[in-house]
Amino acid sequence: MQRVCLPISAAMTATIALVDDDRNILTSVSIAMQSEGYVTRLYPDGESALKALVDNPADLGIFDIKMPRMDGLELLRRLREKSDMPVIFLTSKDEELDEALGLAMGADDYITKPFSQRLLVARVKAILRRASFRRETSGEQAADEPEPMLRGKLEMDPARQHVRWDGKPVTLTVTEFMILEALANRPGVVRTRSQLMDIAYQDDVYVDDRTIDSHIKRLRRKFRQIDTEFSAIDTLYGAGYRFAES
Repeated sequence: MQRVCLPISAAMTATIALVDDDRNILTSVSIAMQSEGYVTRLYPDGESALKALVDNPADLGIFDIKMPRMDGLELLRRLREKSDMPVIFLTSKDEELDEALGLAMGADDYITKPFSQRLLVARVKAILRRASFRRETSGEQAADEPEPMLRGKLEMDPARQHVRWDGKPVTLTVTEFMILEALANRPGVVRTRSQLMDIAYQDDVYVDDRTIDSHIKRLRRKFRQIDTEFSAIDTLYGAGYRFAES
């Protein structure tokens, strides 16, 4: 294991475990995380990461899926027996099945290679914010905890990031949840792509319109796996998207 960190004066806010057999990715992602004030721990494979993280969990993990000795999926499965540490997967474009399996096993998000360092940093910040909120409001419901949302067949629990459609659970990434929440908050109101980008990608991260379109396609596909008649997300060509409460 290689430990890379900034001076104490940098006011570290969290520790990030990076697990990837590609040394270039480990180095570049570590530099990006350190520039935001995070401590990073670097591991070249899942087996070495598992031993270290069981004894000393990080605040968040960024795992490659395809690795020698122990892949990211097996690492997540083994960690979930001991820890609920948030995890982001790094995947290749042809690993959609692995992405779905990883989310079902408890991963929080995934990013497809090649990826923007700024986008990865934004996802890390969003997940750490949600993890912090869950810790603060665990046990009894806090007075300022957002109430669950019910829109027809859709049930959303923002505090716990749980989603159900017609009583059946739907597994979403953090970004997908934020987009759906923005649409469902105001049924019938059109949200432009720019508005959805501002909601889903905070911290001044640039993404183009096609990124939002891709998320909408994934959302529809996930809901249609449960309900083939799902049509609650409308596209208004040239305008944006809206949630149609049935």
